[in-house]
Amino acid sequence: MAQKSMQRLSGLMRKAIQDYEMLAPGDRVLVGVSGGKDSVALTVGLALLREYLDIPFEVCAVTLDPQFDHRPADYTALAELFARYGVPYEVRRTEIGPVVFEYRQEKNPCALCAKLRRGALHTAAQQLGCNKVALGHHLDDAVETFYMNLWREGRIGCFSPVTYLSRRGLTLIRPMLLATEAEVRRAVRDERLPIVKSRCPADGVTVREQTKDFVAERCRTDPAFRQKTLHALQQSGIDGWAPKHTGRIYTPTSTD
Repeated sequence: MAQKSMQRLSGLMRKAIQDYEMLAPGDRVLVGVSGGKDSVALTVGLALLREYLDIPFEVCAVTLDPQFDHRPADYTALAELFARYGVPYEVRRTEIGPVVFEYRQEKNPCALCAKLRRGALHTAAQQLGCNKVALGHHLDDAVETFYMNLWREGRIGCFSPVTYLSRRGLTLIRPMLLATEAEVRRAVRDERLPIVKSRCPADGVTVREQTKDFVAERCRTDPAFRQKTLHALQQSGIDGWAPKHTGRIYTPTSTD
């Protein structure tokens, strides 16, 4: 039986799926699993929701191993976890790590890495017969992206809860959008879900980490800072952010 923290996370995922109409009967959803807490929690949450949503859908997962330093990572613990939840899972070895950090020696490695991973993930989805790809972005990610766009590019914008890729025939969904990072972390901790730590050389030194520090500091003085930003996004007119199902603005009750 799932712990209360995982039940809460699943409940927030269910609300996001319903409010933004992320799923339809017969969908086959691929989760790109990096091995971090977000993608692991997302996979387990979707597996649990198959039992409670009145929408029949399938879930499968794939890991695109970047092979940093030409070394494959061990994802055995994840394979065992997903097998317990009945989620088909495979690991695909790639050369993304060496390409980004050795062959190209990118000054901004995160941009190229993200581009290569997106392309490989979308290709995997098509090969596995999936029409939707679930991404592990949570509320903190949305808040951080909003402010990064504002500060770095001088524009009001953020990724959308649901994005259709016409060239690929795929739809990207973000079911954990209403959950804070703290809620995701608690669910992973309480369920004792295995995590595969990233060996990325740029991990922890990105612009996003700087923005994360800003958001955390603001939340210390204003616990409702995340929810206020969510409220602003939902009323901003930015494409896709107004809830479709309820027509109401949703504000999470949790403050972290």
